[in-house]
Amino acid sequence: MSFDSLGLCPELMSAITTQGYTTPTPIQTEAIPAILEGCDLLAGAQTGTGKTAAFALPLVQMLSQRTLKNKRRSPRVLVLVPTRELAAQVSDQMKNYGRRLSLRATMIYGGVNIQAQIERLDRGVDIVVATPGRLLDHAERETIDLSRIEFLVLDEADRMLDLGFIDEIKKITEYLPVKRQNLLFSATYSYNIKKLADELLNQPRRIEVARTNIAADAVKQAIYHVERSRKREMLSHLIRKGEWSQILVFTRTRYGADKLTEELMYDSINAAAIHSNKSQSVRTRTLAEFKKGEIRVLVATDVAARGLDIAQLPHVVNYELPQVAEDYVHRIGRTGRAGEEGIALSLVCPAELPRLKAIEELLEYGITVQTVADFPALPVNRGGRLKPKKKKGGHKSKKTTTKSNKAQPKPAKQVKKGKAAQKPSKPRRGKQTSNRGITHTRRGR
Repeated sequence: MSFDSLGLCPELMSAITTQGYTTPTPIQTEAIPAILEGCDLLAGAQTGTGKTAAFALPLVQMLSQRTLKNKRRSPRVLVLVPTRELAAQVSDQMKNYGRRLSLRATMIYGGVNIQAQIERLDRGVDIVVATPGRLLDHAERETIDLSRIEFLVLDEADRMLDLGFIDEIKKITEYLPVKRQNLLFSATYSYNIKKLADELLNQPRRIEVARTNIAADAVKQAIYHVERSRKREMLSHLIRKGEWSQILVFTRTRYGADKLTEELMYDSINAAAIHSNKSQSVRTRTLAEFKKGEIRVLVATDVAARGLDIAQLPHVVNYELPQVAEDYVHRIGRTGRAGEEGIALSLVCPAELPRLKAIEELLEYGITVQTVADFPALPVNRGGRLKPKKKKGGHKSKKTTTKSNKAQPKPAKQVKKGKAAQKPSKPRRGKQTSNRGITHTRRGR
């Protein structure tokens, strides 16, 4: 099947051709006609299968065919996403398609100045791509009008539930009109997703183009068993030996991401970290440099597990296995996208074996175990500077003496010869007493 058979207008067909797409993906083949028919949709598809275009193309077309009731533009399409990175990716596609049909799109997320977003909304927009938390802020401030929303899209719905956005999503729906078309896209399909679908969707058409919770076939997976203390050493060894040029590495914590980045830089491997503690401008700049090849290794937490659209990313490494098995699928989904082949490796220490078991149960198969024949059996000295040993007794006593000297009060001024020095009475707090011309002030003020 070709895009010509999906009923898209010439302007959008031109946009598709410009992007170099010739054949729709399975999710696009099934979802686009269903959305154009006006059906609510529950779609389960693996990440990287083109599901953003699957809802962006038909929604832009339908929006352009409906006349505005008011001259002032107000949001008619609302797309909720879990992360800032995914918001930027979806917004870019919406803008690319929308500008060909004179439609305006904007993105709303936290971590940046809200005033700039308010000004963009005041100028009028047709499409809003937002993270739930910041959108709810706008709704409560009454800086956005959601009463004219005609289409609601929940993209990466399972991830939004994992991040605890269910309450925000329910509150947002209270601002929306009852009559609207609802689309729910999810990489995995769980009980919670089904429950959310039952609450939001009206007799939805269900589309599932691939087995749920299963990693893409184009991704070659492998695990390496290694002690936790030697993970960094093995990662550096694999990067150098394989001459890898672009690697996305996942850690479980922000501290772990920063620490690993420093250690890789110490190994002369150009690396940078991206996580929720980084400002949006830093995250955007770092991601752009990684895409250009200026950064060899991007170390990320699960905040970046979805929404990172990096063309032909060759390697993904799980430096630490995720706490939730489903996140493994989302992480390795950053490679092997749009039919391209990719490699996903995991460094597994003994303490992580229960997590590995949960992942393999989810995948319904065992992951291939590999070894590195020339990896040293013992840790290699990195040649770093050793901390100087403390001297026995002398150094410690000197430090103690210095400290005790600091605690000693300053000696009283000497009294002139011929006059006896009398011990002054203890003054009250904040008051001064004078004794033979000597002024004493209570210490500590």
